[in-house]
Amino acid sequence: MKIRLENIGYFYSQNIPQSRQVLREINLQISDGEFVGLVGPTGSGKTTLLQQFTGLLKPTTGTIYVDNENIWGKNYSLTELRKKIGVVFQFPENQLFEDSVAADVAFGPQKLKLPTSEINDRVKQALEYVGMDYEKIKNRVPNHLSEGEKRRVALAGVLAMAPRMLILDEPTAGLDPKGTKLIVQILHRLNREGTTIFLITHNMDIVFQLVNRILVLNKGKLIYDGSRDDLICREDIIKKAKLAIPRIVRLAKYLYNKHILTDWKIFTNENLKKLIKTTKESG
Repeated sequence: MKIRLENIGYFYSQNIPQSRQVLREINLQISDGEFVGLVGPTGSGKTTLLQQFTGLLKPTTGTIYVDNENIWGKNYSLTELRKKIGVVFQFPENQLFEDSVAADVAFGPQKLKLPTSEINDRVKQALEYVGMDYEKIKNRVPNHLSEGEKRRVALAGVLAMAPRMLILDEPTAGLDPKGTKLIVQILHRLNREGTTIFLITHNMDIVFQLVNRILVLNKGKLIYDGSRDDLICREDIIKKAKLAIPRIVRLAKYLYNKHILTDWKIFTNENLKKLIKTTKESG
């Protein structure tokens, strides 16, 4: 599935004195199987851009194409689009409203009017995919779960719809390191298995671990679309968008400046450990 945004602009409260432009001339293409990260300061328009992808908001200007079809064209089905693109919102409580975990995860597949046996299979498989024991979790009340459990159940509910693309808004917010690591592992696996992923986050540590292509949104404009390695060298972009340098990069750069490491573009703990070990072995 290929998504293309051409000259997208969006205004809140257009044509009244308080009108505010949130998105400006967004040109963007995402191809099948990509893992893309979107970062930017609060108020930059990230969530509004998310809503353009899924047809939740109609752009004020510009056109959105999915597989070369205009999603706001006369004969295009937004219902079908939302079957292809799954969204996990920032607050999992907004997606959990049934009396049991199993019923929550089954909600989407039921709307597809699938056979009961297939719905049950999808629910079990989705919960197990996110590391939850179906028999232990199926009858629990979603609102009584921990924050990490709620996030995984919300993700399972989307995965049960078998989307071709997954959009996640701050999926690790509020999680402890263990919960964050688990979400990272799930997203890695999903992308390896072919799911296109679009990750929206403030967490620069996470985005630099997961993705190679990063988009930077600032005041509604896309000011960077490129590789992770190039972005870390663009001090002008980092400063303009008030981005934080990932902690692992700061540490690697410190060790590099102390002539302990031979490279400072390190984005995971595992890679840092490997480089330190290699450096020690080489003397």
